[in-house]
Amino acid sequence: MGAFLDKPKTEKYNESKIGGGLRYGLSSMQGWRIEMEDAHSAIIGIPDQKETVSWFGVFDGHAGSRVRFVFRFLCRTNDDFTCSLQQEHTLSKDEMTDAVKRGMLKGFLELDEKLRKIPEVASGEDKSGTTAVCALITDKYLILANCGDSRGVFCVSGKPALATQDHKPSNEPERERIQNAGGTVMIQRVNGSLAVSRALGDFEYKNVEGKGPTEQLVSPEPEFFIKVLFVIILVFKFLGIVFLFICHSFAFLFRKCFILQDICDFISARMKISDNLETICNEVIDTCLNKGSRDNMSIIIIAFPAAPKVDPAAVKADQQLNELLEKKVTGKFLLTGFAPGGGFASKKVFIEEVYRKLLPEKYESSQDDCPNPLASLLFANARNAAAEDN
Repeated sequence: MGAFLDKPKTEKYNESKIGGGLRYGLSSMQGWRIEMEDAHSAIIGIPDQKETVSWFGVFDGHAGSRVRFVFRFLCRTNDDFTCSLQQEHTLSKDEMTDAVKRGMLKGFLELDEKLRKIPEVASGEDKSGTTAVCALITDKYLILANCGDSRGVFCVSGKPALATQDHKPSNEPERERIQNAGGTVMIQRVNGSLAVSRALGDFEYKNVEGKGPTEQLVSPEPEFFIKVLFVIILVFKFLGIVFLFICHSFAFLFRKCFILQDICDFISARMKISDNLETICNEVIDTCLNKGSRDNMSIIIIAFPAAPKVDPAAVKADQQLNELLEKKVTGKFLLTGFAPGGGFASKKVFIEEVYRKLLPEKYESSQDDCPNPLASLLFANARNAAAEDN
């Protein structure tokens, strides 16, 4: 953690599937990190349930990758959990969601204890941990479970209608628990070190005697965010936008580059260009890399029936933009309105002045070899294009 490669590894793992009234695509990329510490889970039709009960998860490992590989289906198949899912149409919302939350919490706590018993972890050799953001989708409900600072966002009619909250040590409830367990929050980190206040693993922060597992400096307890789906799906079946994405490492981007509305807009717009969710996931990751992310990156996009459909007008506009960009890159673009007889050459001094005004540091640093390499290149490309046209 904290170490970077000389250049990012941009190869991606992709996966997609259709079933249970949903379709999903996922993408993950190592990026600048020296090791890939992310993991994911995507199951349409979980065992012992209907095809319309699905599970998705993204896991961000830190301080090592061992913990993320030990992932099992967190919602242990206990009687309460299984029966509640099977009876969701007869149980009240409170009865259903309470039972599911108990089952998922039990799964998180049991998994955390299993991780503690791994020999390398028990000896203290392995100090790794992982955040987790998970989505359970049934006929009637969407239940997001978040432990750490990965993200789940449910978009309805182009707006973020449900979003998880990051568990940071500086959040007041998290700070209070940390201090009650004898810890401190310094530079917005647990004991000045760990940047998240909830995670699986990280057992050096879970050894306070007399405190239960959810009362430690770092807690494995997920926080739940619930939406009743069937009303939303009915309302927006013909005129809305309904999709969900869960991801890791974009918390930085939500703060610095993307806001929730931005990324909802971006995914919505790309869905009108392509129905390939793997491609859209790749575009999100590439955009985040270009905007400055230096972490591993993973995202799953889950599309409901009312998700945006490919729009021929949007496809055409995107193609026209690509053609324009290609002309700009090659220098083969048409400029008109020059003074008769002077042509493009009459504007070279103006271009150099604009370059010097907008990028003075580059202009000054280029004086030894060429008064303005960019303007000269632009001039040469345009001149060559004019010659070809003639």
